[in-house]
Amino acid sequence: MKRFPVIIVLILAACSAGNHPPLAVVDSVDLSRYLGRWYEIARLPNSFQKRCVCSSAEYELNDDGTIRVVNSCLKGDVKGETEQATGKAFIVDGSNNAKLRVQFFWPFRGDYWIIELDEQYQWAVVGTPNRKYLWILARDRNMDETTYSMLLERIAAKGFDTTMLIREKVECP
Repeated sequence: MKRFPVIIVLILAACSAGNHPPLAVVDSVDLSRYLGRWYEIARLPNSFQKRCVCSSAEYELNDDGTIRVVNSCLKGDVKGETEQATGKAFIVDGSNNAKLRVQFFWPFRGDYWIIELDEQYQWAVVGTPNRKYLWILARDRNMDETTYSMLLERIAAKGFDTTMLIREKVECP
């Protein structure tokens, strides 16, 4: 009887894992180049960004080696109120800085895996191994169509549903 809860947890974990192969990340990330402001180009729908437009993320190294994360967006439209969420990211050991665990509410942490990254650090794609969350980020609010199309192909090849992506379509301040 003591094993019943453990068995249930294992069954639920197996069911939620999906039929996806392991998600590959980039070989390594130079944190000093990755830090700073990133603008959201597109994302998979999620509950915590409902009605968000003009989303961005700011990353800053903390003294303890963690990363301060400040996510911002405008609610509803470009004239909406700014909403911010501040959290902390922890680097996953052995990942060469390509895998992080982000925490906005203690004790919960979520995966933040850098799965595509421009050599010049001008764009990045962040996803989760269960393929539920994904963001296309860039240093500039706009991304050329050639780059965006190339990323869509790469993301689809990794098992993400690109037909569900919400692309930023407003002129942001």
